[in-house]
Amino acid sequence: MYYSDLTGLTAGTHALSTYGNQRIAQQSLSRKADSMTVLKLTLTTLLTATIFAGSASTPAPASASWSWPLSPMPSVLRTFEPPDKPWLSGHRGVDLGPTSDGAPVTSPSDGVVTFAGVVVDRPVLTIDQGGGLKSSFEPVTSELKSGDTVRKGQVIGTMEPGHCSSATCLHWGVRRGEDYVNPLGFVEDMRPSILLPLY
Repeated sequence: MYYSDLTGLTAGTHALSTYGNQRIAQQSLSRKADSMTVLKLTLTTLLTATIFAGSASTPAPASASWSWPLSPMPSVLRTFEPPDKPWLSGHRGVDLGPTSDGAPVTSPSDGVVTFAGVVVDRPVLTIDQGGGLKSSFEPVTSELKSGDTVRKGQVIGTMEPGHCSSATCLHWGVRRGEDYVNPLGFVEDMRPSILLPLY
């Protein structure tokens, strides 16, 4: 069949037109599938970034890693229970133990002693660990004084009874600036598990 006027060549009048239309449709679907794959990967990346950003409140260690202040790894007798408002009651740290009187307490990371003394009726030791982080331990008696440098794992004092009623335990608190954060976030991976979609 010969057409002198190509304007008369329509989709319905050429033998190859059906094949051509199918091929164009397949190419269009292929491009849409590629676009959907890119969209899914982009959304997955954004979701992962959002989850990690949302977990920014979980404390990150100032150095590569911190260690437990008691050895062997203690039980957590009471968890971190921050109050809704700074002036309300709560538990601004964790209680670790049980342990015996006189058990050694070690520094979880390098730092500088900023306080060693008695608060109300308990001996307290505070260490500045850099990056705006300070750890406090009580009841702990220590020979250290303000300004002393300590290293990770160094014995900083000994346990005294008086904090937990049923056993001797260590109260460990960590502040970032003026805000208390969960000390366990420095010795355990507390990030949420993330399930990514399978393609």
